[in-house]
Amino acid sequence: MQKKILIINGHPNRESFNFGIANAYQEAAAASGATVRTIHIIDLDFNPNLEFGYRKRTELEQDLLLAWEDILWADHLVWIHPVWWGGLPALMKGFIDRLFLPGRAFQYRENSLFWDKLLKGKSARIITTLDQPSWYYALVYGRPSVNQLKRSTLQFCGISPVKVTYIGIIKTSDPIKRNKWLQKVRQLGHKQA
Repeated sequence: MQKKILIINGHPNRESFNFGIANAYQEAAAASGATVRTIHIIDLDFNPNLEFGYRKRTELEQDLLLAWEDILWADHLVWIHPVWWGGLPALMKGFIDRLFLPGRAFQYRENSLFWDKLLKGKSARIITTLDQPSWYYALVYGRPSVNQLKRSTLQFCGISPVKVTYIGIIKTSDPIKRNKWLQKVRQLGHKQA
């Protein structure tokens, strides 16, 4: 069976290395037989502010409706983002806030502390770029962006397994190192992992 993969790139700069990562994964996954779609969040037209929280529903813009259809379509989600101030870029956080809503990605149970996970049956990979060693990010800071995206969002909604690939140190890297990282990403894409 052909795997359906959705790449979600959260970097707001089209000239960033994250765009190169997204392209490398997409090309390798498609060459291995997967059907691949890509969302570059910066290309979407939407308000990233969940203006009323969960108290009042804000209608989804057309680009978010299409993005949600892609998320539902996919078997495997590949999230690509840099770590900024320990977390996700604001635009990516807004994308999640606006889309991963009660009744859509999860559902609270009435009079209960528990919830239903509405995105079961999907897997994910997070590819995140860092300006510090991954061991330092884990040991000193506790990997806040990974905890937020992997545990508090994707697994909360039923997506499992969620695997993580760290790439960095970006700021001190040279073209040779970046080519090695892109080769690593191509291998992941080829394995559709």
